[in-house]
Amino acid sequence: MKINNFVYLFLSPLILLFPFQGCSQKKIDNSTNIKDSTLIEWNKSIPGNFSNQTKSKFDSLEIGIFLNQFPNLKKYEKNISTFYSKRAMAYAWFDQDGLIEHASNLTDRVRNLQYDGVNKELPYVHELDSMIYEVSMENLPKSNILKLELMLTAQYFAFADLVWEGMDANISKSVDWNLPRKKVSYEEFLDSILKTDPEQIKDLKRPVNRQYGLLRKFLENYSELEAKGNWFVIKNSSKALRPGDSSEIVLQIKQRLLELSDLKLNNATQLYDEDLRIAVISFQKRHGLKDDGIIGKTTIVAMNVPYKERIKQLMVNMERSRWVPVSLDRDYLVVNIPEFKLHVNSGDKLLWSCNIVVGKPIHKTAIFSGDLKYVVFSPYWNVPRSIVVNELLKDMKKEPNYLAKHNMEITGYRDGIPEIRQKPGPSNSLGQVKFLFPNNYNMYLHDTPAKSLFNEPIRAFSHGCMRVQEPLKLAQFLLRNDSSWDDEKINVAMNAGKEHTVTLSQKVPVFIVYFTAFVDRDGKINFRNDIYERDNRLAEMIMKN
Repeated sequence: MKINNFVYLFLSPLILLFPFQGCSQKKIDNSTNIKDSTLIEWNKSIPGNFSNQTKSKFDSLEIGIFLNQFPNLKKYEKNISTFYSKRAMAYAWFDQDGLIEHASNLTDRVRNLQYDGVNKELPYVHELDSMIYEVSMENLPKSNILKLELMLTAQYFAFADLVWEGMDANISKSVDWNLPRKKVSYEEFLDSILKTDPEQIKDLKRPVNRQYGLLRKFLENYSELEAKGNWFVIKNSSKALRPGDSSEIVLQIKQRLLELSDLKLNNATQLYDEDLRIAVISFQKRHGLKDDGIIGKTTIVAMNVPYKERIKQLMVNMERSRWVPVSLDRDYLVVNIPEFKLHVNSGDKLLWSCNIVVGKPIHKTAIFSGDLKYVVFSPYWNVPRSIVVNELLKDMKKEPNYLAKHNMEITGYRDGIPEIRQKPGPSNSLGQVKFLFPNNYNMYLHDTPAKSLFNEPIRAFSHGCMRVQEPLKLAQFLLRNDSSWDDEKINVAMNAGKEHTVTLSQKVPVFIVYFTAFVDRDGKINFRNDIYERDNRLAEMIMKN
């Protein structure tokens, strides 16, 4: 029986999000030593449960012999040895009836890495295929049972390394990804898989961020669209299209939005009707555009991004999702730079989001993490030396009254350069509150008097720090468990005109990330512009490696 349940893996949304659940595997010859040496009573109602399989064992020296035969798997020797040592060298992929169900799913995932956004093949896939085929036909020699056992385990670690762990940390560093990489024990996770009833394995948390599985689904969708070969470029319109307009271009737009699932039904008319307006707004929201339902040049440009480019974008962001923590069981903040959004989370629950302003391409906001420790009300703004040298000195020369006009003062000199700060007040560049998480980049979250910028679709205007649209709400969230602070007291402190620093009783992790493709809370795929031009560099590394 040939194993081919990968299609089913994709068709089932439940299985898509969780690893290694597959259809039954045909049993090996019942005369093997696996059956003979299993003396315990097996609970037939829990197929694949390995918690009691301890009798069928092998000598630890066999691992070295196996790896000498398959040297490209030697890098996983420590993982393999650790895994089997904890099992007292007991077989993992076989029970008294033969090969367990989990093996078929792993094999299919190994065969089809393209659906995991991976541009390479694991070593010895063909050898694995041959052994799986032979065991399904009951032709695998008894002497090769252990070889298949070790091959499956080695392939699991190779799969985990490539698909869940991602590219080497040196690669992520080279593309300015300065967040600590996640730490996961894949040996323990494999043990958890094999001890879990396949019917309950959906409850296991995969050792990769949830976004990975969600993006994987859309990688399949866009790959199918690309394979159909129906791509066409939507013509440019001489004027923006609005509801009620009629144009042959409308026919092309309806076809594109139908393929992208924004439009539910294509009535094949040239009229810009209500159904199309709803679909256009859906598309605009998913792409971070002004969601006014008007089809202008910017919207057409986004609709004309080829599917193959979206596939590359999905692969790049699947790689990034391999690097971030799987999940946190506490409060934390996430800033997604290309999305221009701050997300406030508690555990796996998104509490609320708001617009932010990030650094200009020439003053990039760094990708890093820190622990938010201080809330500073009515803050001073200590003007960075670079801004003093490159901007303020010129302004001061042109306008002698510049500092007083902008509520600034000189506090001293260093190497002949004045040290300048702006006093607290409504015109302060940091607004009425700032949120500090000490870091080497001197970047933080803060309020701003320039509120109108939050209405812009592309919000890259700062020198690197992140301006928050709802600073009061963020301060209330951070201090909500501090009985000495209530909403009234926070309001007073923000408008006091005198700097006051509050140290949080519990630090709150902050992650500054860079995702140009992500799935939102409604399950819709979102794309954003690569404002810092980071995607192509990572895509080249993915293809190269």
